[in-house]
Amino acid sequence: MATRLYIPSDSAALALGADAVVRAFQVEAKARGLDIEIVRNGSRGLFWLEPMVEVVTSQGRIAYGPVSAADVKPLLEAGCLEGKAGHKLHLGRPEEIPYLKNQERLTFARCGIIDPLSLADYEAHDGYKGLRRALGMEPAAIVEEVTQSGLRGRGGAGFPTGIKWKTVLGAGSDQKYIVCNADEGDSGTFADRMVMEGDPYLLIEGMTIAGIAVGATMGYIYIRSEYPHAFQRMQDAIREANRAGFLGPDILGSGRVFQLEARLGAGAYVCGEETSLLESLEGKRGMVRAKPPLPALKGLFGKPTVINNVLSLAAVPTILDKGAAFYQNFGMGRSRGTMPLQLAGNIKYGGLVEKAFGITLRQAIDDFGGGTASGRPLRAVQVGGPLGAYFPEALLDTPLDYEAMAAAKGMLGHGGIVVFDDSVDLLAQARFAMEFCAVESCGKCTPCRIGSTRGVEVLDRIRDGIEPDKNKALLADLCDTMLDGSLCALGGLTPFPVQSAVRHFPEDFNRPTAKAAAE
Repeated sequence: MATRLYIPSDSAALALGADAVVRAFQVEAKARGLDIEIVRNGSRGLFWLEPMVEVVTSQGRIAYGPVSAADVKPLLEAGCLEGKAGHKLHLGRPEEIPYLKNQERLTFARCGIIDPLSLADYEAHDGYKGLRRALGMEPAAIVEEVTQSGLRGRGGAGFPTGIKWKTVLGAGSDQKYIVCNADEGDSGTFADRMVMEGDPYLLIEGMTIAGIAVGATMGYIYIRSEYPHAFQRMQDAIREANRAGFLGPDILGSGRVFQLEARLGAGAYVCGEETSLLESLEGKRGMVRAKPPLPALKGLFGKPTVINNVLSLAAVPTILDKGAAFYQNFGMGRSRGTMPLQLAGNIKYGGLVEKAFGITLRQAIDDFGGGTASGRPLRAVQVGGPLGAYFPEALLDTPLDYEAMAAAKGMLGHGGIVVFDDSVDLLAQARFAMEFCAVESCGKCTPCRIGSTRGVEVLDRIRDGIEPDKNKALLADLCDTMLDGSLCALGGLTPFPVQSAVRHFPEDFNRPTAKAAAE
């Protein structure tokens, strides 16, 4: 009987040489007459250990990592196919690695465990239980289950998912749509990609349940253009789901209809904003729409549309399978369930951590991330992508919860956490935020289009010591204008990193005046 090895096909593992590791195992196995079967799974999200190879043994799976092609021969000689511990890369049972053991994995329960395109594997690990239950329920009951779970949008503002679905359910129309925002463009984020590459049927199941709940018969997954592997994986999974009757004109013989397509994005950050995304899906330039009307009433092609991001939709199968009360039992306050946090930047152990809401920034960075990769003192942490606030060490005990983050003048956003050590220049980071907005602005509204360009100029004058007090006052005025006057969150949130940098790290903005420097 062949020994089964799991070697990830996740983009992070591929970038670190996973394909070369596969080839090395194949060559060595052939030369040694070994019978092996290689399954290309997704990643478990322990990126400092990728490529992580898992061998199925009589004691369960045994992991080794990070494995390079050059490690394969000595691993085989050390008895890795029997799960022996004789090699330095031996990690033991992956679920016992503290980084994984101390998580609460609901959305990512299967990621890195199953063959991503095997429907049999997906169902053997509780897949499609949620959909089967939903098919026996009335649409309003499904919406109520999601509402009672406390699920909120995992992409930005944390809007209650059930309320959005209820609005679309109540909207009269001959056609409704489900749109998944998979345009994951925030710095330091990769959770959406991991779901699509490692557990694609989870997203398909969540979108199908959403369609049944609100009466939508067509869905689209809008995937960022920089994710070719995720795009291909979703296309393959949609094809298999159609073949097996989980999508199409008669889902599992129920008479319910739901079709699904994956679409590649236009390469613009602003298309992560829901109305710009709709414009792009319709074949137009990605520009923000004025609201109202809301997409829930007049969205894709002018029809009622549910727009949720990957993590929101991927949480739905668990809620329908295990019930609203089970899901609501995780978290704190109005933030229920779990949040996949993504640790990146200057951090020792970068990767994905799924925890119930309420873990603090300090716990995420120290207990899971292991502190800075450089070993230097931590100075700043940016949470929520390139438009998120910079938090100093004094705010690291802030709970990762929507309301707690807002109270600290920050946002949780998509759960990206980017760490900086004491070598960071926060004025340069504030300038980057303004420059990023200037480059990515759709150009529709003046505060975003012009304000971001003026912001770069004002920060350059502060950096050069030109009338610093006057220009800092001008910067504050400009941020208020962008915050209050921008059409969408791109211009409206750009002040967050700028204002937080000035508030918490004023010393970086107190540069010598040009006159003093000249003297």
